[in-house]
Amino acid sequence: MSRIGVAVLGSPIHQSLSPVLHAAAYEALGLAGWSNRTVECTVDELGETLRALDAEGLAGVGLTMPLKRAVLPMLASHDERVRSTGAANTVVFGPDGWHGANTDVPGMIAVLRGQGVSAATAPEPPWIIGAGATAGSALAAVADLGWRSATLVARRPEATADVRAVADRVEVELDVQPWEEITGSVTAALVISTTPAGATDEAAPALTAAGGLLFDVIYVPWPTRFAAAWRERGGRIVGGLELLVEQAVEQVRLLTGKTPPVEVLRAAGYTALAAR
Repeated sequence: MSRIGVAVLGSPIHQSLSPVLHAAAYEALGLAGWSNRTVECTVDELGETLRALDAEGLAGVGLTMPLKRAVLPMLASHDERVRSTGAANTVVFGPDGWHGANTDVPGMIAVLRGQGVSAATAPEPPWIIGAGATAGSALAAVADLGWRSATLVARRPEATADVRAVADRVEVELDVQPWEEITGSVTAALVISTTPAGATDEAAPALTAAGGLLFDVIYVPWPTRFAAAWRERGGRIVGGLELLVEQAVEQVRLLTGKTPPVEVLRAAGYTALAAR
């Protein structure tokens, strides 16, 4: 079977920029007939939906939370990033079953390298805000960039078992701190905010001093109130669209075998956001 086409699954999913980025990639690569569409899908519908899309002849799918974790028992194989994070955001269909991959981790690594940030340039432990699957990917990324310890700021420190498990697997010593730590003076050289839109808004007015780089995975709205406050206090910020672009480059490579130019996807993403 000659496989072309991709879908991105989630609920709700209609606002996803993934089809825009993939379309730009396919055009740049000359992949006629390829497209990426959104498919509404809940956890309960995941298995049936994947089987239908596989039978349709798609090359694979992208997944949003909570599907990134729900898909794990359905995979025939997976990459090391999936093992370490416990989350797969990409499924590649093939004759030997479904292969899972995590492109969020290499995407985060690419963003941080592009900002000139690593353990070599900022040796103090980075801060990660939030305790969901994206926080796990952030931990794997900082481990790859050389950090052996990190601070996790969680609204519910007692509900961090999944992130602690990731920290153990990637061999990063985790210091869990309460939510109030993101108010006042936050002087860490790198802070990665992995929380949903609006979650850090309440902390913005109470931020009195900012450290180095804030990498906020949100891209709508942008900047977030917290990111805007961070910049006003003298810190640097980078938003979630950069992550979306970088992980899409890796996702397209996995699904098509070809690597698209990152600048093409970046331009398409910013153009689409400006039109909203």
